[in-house]
This record gives sequence, structure tokens and C-alpha cells, in this order.
Amino acid sequence: MARKTLAATLALAAGLAVTVAVPPGTAAASPPGTKDVTAVLFEWDFDSVATECASRLGPAGYGFVQVSPPAEHIQGSQWWTSYQPVSYQIAGRLGNSTDFQEMVTACHNAGVKVVVDTVINHMSAGSGTGTGGSSYTKYNYPGLYSSYDFDDCTATISDYTNRTNVQNCELVGLADLDTGESYVRSAIAGYMNTLLGYGVDGFRIDAAKHMPAADLANIKSRLSNSSVYWKQEVIYGSGEAVQPTEYTGNGDVQEFRYAYDLKRVFNNENLAYLSNYGEGWGYMSSGVSGVFVDNHDTERNGSTLTYKDGANYTLANVFMLAWPYGAPDINSGYEFSSTDAGPPNDGTVNACWQDGWKCQHAWPEIQSMVAFRNTTRGESVTNWWDNGADAIAFGRGSKGYVAINHESSSLTRTYQTSLAAGTYCNVQSNTTVTVNSSGQFTATLGTNTALAIYSGKSSC
Repeated sequence: MARKTLAATLALAAGLAVTVAVPPGTAAASPPGTKDVTAVLFEWDFDSVATECASRLGPAGYGFVQVSPPAEHIQGSQWWTSYQPVSYQIAGRLGNSTDFQEMVTACHNAGVKVVVDTVINHMSAGSGTGTGGSSYTKYNYPGLYSSYDFDDCTATISDYTNRTNVQNCELVGLADLDTGESYVRSAIAGYMNTLLGYGVDGFRIDAAKHMPAADLANIKSRLSNSSVYWKQEVIYGSGEAVQPTEYTGNGDVQEFRYAYDLKRVFNNENLAYLSNYGEGWGYMSSGVSGVFVDNHDTERNGSTLTYKDGANYTLANVFMLAWPYGAPDINSGYEFSSTDAGPPNDGTVNACWQDGWKCQHAWPEIQSMVAFRNTTRGESVTNWWDNGADAIAFGRGSKGYVAINHESSSLTRTYQTSLAAGTYCNVQSNTTVTVNSSGQFTATLGTNTALAIYSGKSSC
């Protein structure tokens, strides 16, 4: 979601939801293909994304990379300027159309598909000249939109129990497009078709909750590939008028409760509670859910774990990648003290872990689990074990096994798996584990560490 206005950046947290009514149709469920992990390279410029696809994402087994909004936007150093478009030219902070197309080609050559964070609910909150030189005022974007193309309500959204207020009024003061209008739908589809023409494989629909699901279905039907993968940002809110399940007919929907609950469990509760995580907790079905430990909004508003949470954050990502629910996003951003701070070097990443770039997708504990997930895809959870508290372990059929020790002291025990006998590499520590003919192995896990082994990975 994009929280896009200085003071409103945090205020958005609770309310930037997503979703509206649309009859179930030909929605693409989880990301197509056998690799469903997306590296979300937040505010990385396109040249840097291209390099990362070739050097790391492809080799590590990431199926997708998600890039930040590419359209021309308001000027300013803050991250949220990317979420205030002023035209649909590819002329933002992160690069031009040539940079974008070269990035898509490089990622495809590395076997990585490209998802674009797409801002189509609204335009800007003010007036000025955009990053590509376009002049604009809040309700007038020459050659694209005029005042007639925006919803009549010009007040800020204030009541999430009122569907009309949520979907027709302005998200933190941003000019709200009338997506029920045929011209607006065609203009949005034109932008998305341009991206498809560059080879894009999918879209994240920012602020989907603020557009009726039927409007989004109509826009999708106008695309050159109407079955293209997309995931919609629809934040769940108990008692709210607009609910995430309304949008599943269009494609995947981001399941925010997954991230919220992981924070609570890893910070304050027992990992043993995770034995039925997913639908067992009342979430949407796995096949239509996009999941994450954090994203660019939630790491700033404090509603989820973040890179500042150390082992809790790392282990939560390990669990997410090992657990067969939803299609996971790995948020990869940069250090910040101000929640408004834009990307270091205007988005240029010279190297991971320099200039403030956190590169969570490249943390060894996280990156190593991408291949684990790819190998165990389609396998159910087997051999669950827990100590009733903060140590858990489980298998993924005969393909893999994971143990997580979130206790305050080390743990030694013998684990029962469904793996074939043999030697395996524990990719969490690059040490070997020997499974006997009964499918058992004995291991010691230090506090706040994990173990992960899978078929086909016998040496470290």
C-alpha cells in the first residue's frame, strides 16, 4: 500500500486497505510456475534491479521481483512521492522507459519474472511539475485526466464502515480517480498494457481496497493479457465495509493478518501455536493469498516485525518460506530513522549492506530458504513437533525438514522426519546432518537459530 502524504504516512497504516466486490472469474491464483517467492526490491532503481536479477535472484531461485511504481510522480526525496503519479510515462526516480525495458529483459534472462507496483486508485495531492517534466494540478493532468475523471467526494476518507466513503473519497487527500468511468478504466488499462508490452509478468494493485472489485475486474478485462498475475492490496479490518475476500475473483489478495499475527507470536506468544497457521486462523485460502513478514508500509507504521527486530524477524521469514501457505514476498528495503526517508543514492544500489541498503532478500538465512521452498512445493506438512512453547519442527513430506529454536537456551533432540536416509546440508548453518534409515537425526540448535534440510542438497 502506499501511504503517501507526509503527515498521513502513518495515519494510513490502519486504513489503507484493499478490496471490493467482484464475482469470482478467471483469476490467476498463486504466481504461475514452480517458483512463487517474490523479492520486493523497494525503491531500487531499475539498473540495480537488473543487476540483482542476474547476480542473485535468478541463481537463488526467486521466481519474481517486484519493482516500485515506475510512473512519473511528484518531485521530492521522500519514498511516498513514488505513490503520487502525475502521468503514466515511465519517468520516475528509478529510471526511464529504456531503463525499465532493459531491466525486464535482464530479469527474464535470469529466469525471474517482473511484478510492478501499480498506482491506479489516485493521482497526486498537490500541484507542480513531475519527475518527467509534466505540469499538473490536483485534478488536472494535461493529456490524461481532467476534473471530470475524479470522484465527486473531495473529502479525506474517514469512515471505514462506510463503503462509499472508503471507495469514493480521498485517501489521505489524494485525487481519487472515478474508476467506474469508462474513460478512466481505458486510461488505466492503457498504462498497464504499456507495461505488459515491455514484458511485465504481473501487477501489485496498490490501494485496491479503495476501488470497487468490479471496477478492477473491468480494467483487467481490458488488458492485452487479461489473465495476467496480480495481487491486490486490501488490508483486512474487522467490521469494515470492504473485505479482502471480495477481490479474490480478480487474483491474489494480500493477507495482512498473516504478518500482524507473526509479529505477535514471535514477540509475545509461543511458536507452538503455528501448527495450523493459515486457513486454520481464519485467513483467506492459501491459493489466493499473498503473504509477507513486512512490507514498506508496515515496517514504517510498526504493525509488523521489521529488520530492526533481529532474530525474531529473521526466523519469521524462515518460517514463512518453509510453511506452505500463500505466495510469499520478501521485503528488501533500506535503513531509516524518519519514516518519510527516501532511498539512499536515489535508488542506486552499489552493493548490498552498503549505504543503508538492508538487502533482506540476500540475508543467508532467508535466501537459503528460497530453494527449500521451491524443492518442497506441493508437499504437505508432516511430522510436526513442538515443545509447547518456542521450539518447533516440521517436515514437508519426503522433501524437506525445518526446526526453529526460539527459546532462550540451546536445544538438543532427535527429530523424526519422512526424509530418505543420507547426508543433508543444513542450509541455515552450512553444516551437515545425517538422517538414519528410520528418518531420524539428532541436532543441537542454539538459541534463536534454525535448521533446514531438503532433498537434493547433500553437501554444503
